[in-house]
Amino acid sequence: MSEGSVNVESRTSSQDKRWTIMAALLGTSTAVLLFQGIEQESNPKLVREYALTLIAATIPFQGIYFLIYTFLLEHNGNLSEEMMDRLNLASALCQVVAYISLGGIIVLWYSMSQMVGIAFTASAIIAMILVRYSMKKTDVETIE
Repeated sequence: MSEGSVNVESRTSSQDKRWTIMAALLGTSTAVLLFQGIEQESNPKLVREYALTLIAATIPFQGIYFLIYTFLLEHNGNLSEEMMDRLNLASALCQVVAYISLGGIIVLWYSMSQMVGIAFTASAIIAMILVRYSMKKTDVETIE
């Protein structure tokens, strides 16, 4: 196997992991909007309204991430380096905005219970650090 094919394989695997994380965020955001939106109609609270607004604002970016991901898969190897750089930057920005949706979820948990809010915040931070650490590329030389 050539060195280039190994790089493509590992890059695709890394992209698949990001895709999975983004899919989980999109599912969570949608579910929270649905159920908390129903609760907001029957028992309106300003704090919940702000949290739901924050979550709703991130959903288009989550969708755009999937469009970029699919576009890159469909045009693999057919795009200029400049276009790849722009799409990768847009993808990274969409991921950052998507993570902001967790802020809205944290606000919702704090509004229900301070203890639950603190536990969720700490867990979310630890989980994000763990995921980022485990996805970090290592500088291991391959033996040929």
